[in-house]
Amino acid sequence: MSRAFSAPFPPDRRGVAPSRAAGVGRSGGTTRAVTRTLSDDPLGGTVRRTVLPSGLRVLTEAIPAMRSVSFGIWVAVGSRDETGPQAGAAHFLEHLLFKGTNKRNALEISSQIEAVGGETNAFTTKEYTCYYARVLDEDLPLAIDVMCDLVADSLLEPADVETERGVILEEIAMHDDEPGDEVHDLFVQAVYGDHPLGRLISGTAETVTPMTRRQIQNFYRGRYTAPQIVIAAAGNLDHATVVKLVRQAVRGTPLDSDPATPAPYRAATPAVRTKPATTVVEPKETEQAHVILGCPGIDRLDERRFALGVLNNVLGGGMSSRLFQEIREQRGLAYSVYSYASQYADTGLFAVYAGCAPGKVDEVLALTRAELARVAAEGLTEAEVARGKGMSKGSFVLGLEDTGSRMSRLAKGELLYGDLMPVDELLRRVDEVTVEDVNTLAAELLSRPMSLAVVGPFGEGDFAV
Repeated sequence: MSRAFSAPFPPDRRGVAPSRAAGVGRSGGTTRAVTRTLSDDPLGGTVRRTVLPSGLRVLTEAIPAMRSVSFGIWVAVGSRDETGPQAGAAHFLEHLLFKGTNKRNALEISSQIEAVGGETNAFTTKEYTCYYARVLDEDLPLAIDVMCDLVADSLLEPADVETERGVILEEIAMHDDEPGDEVHDLFVQAVYGDHPLGRLISGTAETVTPMTRRQIQNFYRGRYTAPQIVIAAAGNLDHATVVKLVRQAVRGTPLDSDPATPAPYRAATPAVRTKPATTVVEPKETEQAHVILGCPGIDRLDERRFALGVLNNVLGGGMSSRLFQEIREQRGLAYSVYSYASQYADTGLFAVYAGCAPGKVDEVLALTRAELARVAAEGLTEAEVARGKGMSKGSFVLGLEDTGSRMSRLAKGELLYGDLMPVDELLRRVDEVTVEDVNTLAAELLSRPMSLAVVGPFGEGDFAV
């Protein structure tokens, strides 16, 4: 179940009080920055969180042993926040923010970071957008200034809009030429239909082509507000210095706004309505068929998410998984086969992907359906659950070996969960998963009606049940 917080700050397990008192502004936010120490993680560094008067949040993890810093600006806006005519606006905007500001043109944005050996990039998802840079620790002030500048004060020049429109249309066309990617979009559309979660993040040629600069500008200024933004950094840094540099970088921009309260994490209601199970086929003369079989899953705050991670690992999460062993290792029917779970604020997906020769699709699907039915009916063994738990813990901890993943963890905890779960607690939650937890979830989840998405040399009638 989701956890609601009535205050701007989630409960602090360590009981650390704010480091500064704060007044209340006319719009409900604080008139002074408020800082908390969230954790002193033995597997990492000290994590601190500051809320600026505007509602902008800054989280850092100080890791003195590193010589680099990853710095990210995360906006709680993704493709699901677009209306139909806006489809693709969040992704379009992501491209445009690198094209120039009042202080820098596009070349200066990229060259200033690359001149110190750093790297920048961005990505758009269905629920948030991220802009990030990775630099040497001594170059963090430059990264903060450049990244805050492009996110807060982009010009969106008409000529740049037209240039990037062409780039995005080429990106969409390139994506359509990748059937292994296209099948995932087809599956999501099969489950969610016309709901915004069912749309392509990039939009389509039909929505991107007529999109105007005014539409994008309105989306930019209406959505990229201080309460919707989280800034996160991890590496060899000092929290107070990062906060100071951020305040300097956004001063005089639209993010230097009136006092406000940070936006809460995305609510889990109302629940997303999914379509009845169906089969969708995209006929293409490909050398390999791409198939996804799956169903609606659970949302990201569902307490069963730890059991789901274990179940997914055992079913199709690695080379020792049941599906990989049965379909690839023992029978040689597919090069790639795996299961996965996607989770959003109010819904989720569970699915199995396989890429195989068109003539082997029926056998691959029959084996997949049989394995899912077997696990639903019989469950997993104690040894399998123990292995799945070990995979979950190991992949999580090993994934924290670089500053980029630690920076992402800070931002996602704040944006998606309203809380930063300490590493030890997360490992404990995985350890607490029982065989009964996993098998109860498997019986319920894997018995749901399954949708099928296929890209390859087929027609709809080839997969009639």
